Amino acid sequence: MLRVIVLRFFAFILGTLLITFSSLNVAYAADVEAGKMAYAVCAACHGANGEGNVALNSPKIAGQEPWYVRRQLELFRSGARGTAAGDIYGMQMRPMAMSIVDEAAIENLIAYVQTLPVNPPAITVEGDAAAGKVAYAVCAACHGANAEGLEQLGGPRLAGQEDWYLVRQINNFKLGRRGYHASDIFGAQMKPMASILVDDQAINNVTAYINSLR
Repeated sequence: MLRVIVLRFFAFILGTLLITFSSLNVAYAADVEAGKMAYAVCAACHGANGEGNVALNSPKIAGQEPWYVRRQLELFRSGARGTAAGDIYGMQMRPMAMSIVDEAAIENLIAYVQTLPVNPPAITVEGDAAAGKVAYAVCAACHGANAEGLEQLGGPRLAGQEDWYLVRQINNFKLGRRGYHASDIFGAQMKPMASILVDDQAINNVTAYINSLR
């Protein structure tokens, strides 16, 4: 009986190890070259180096955490983002995300984006960074003290993102254009936080402080 229990235990451990190693292999199996080819479509709006393009209303994606890029692509693909009335730029992005055919293609694309150079964008938003620092104390709980992002709490990296895009997304949360879908749990968490910033000046102030964290 003891021998059977021991054998079952080792079988369990072996199975767990196999699953773990299999998961690791999947995680590192992304094809960067395939991702580079797929990114040619993305580059039209997000830039050849993922630097973003304000004229095309496309944010910087170089330097963003892969888990966050993955989540947003999945939200666009599922209709949990880019389907709210008034979110015209989100609606532009949704068919692009839907053109990524499967999970492997998503991983390939993300792997390529991670190779792009990360450069600080131009500062376009003016505000009182000192006042913004006070307001940011609430944001830090999820986004990190230095806006570096906290995956465990679902808060993406904000430092180094284009400031005009941060302003737009805060307004999108306030207007119900993001975080409106039941499956967007982290977006729903962000909506009441965005509402704390009561006006455009408060939004600009916190954005100016985030600019200082780059």
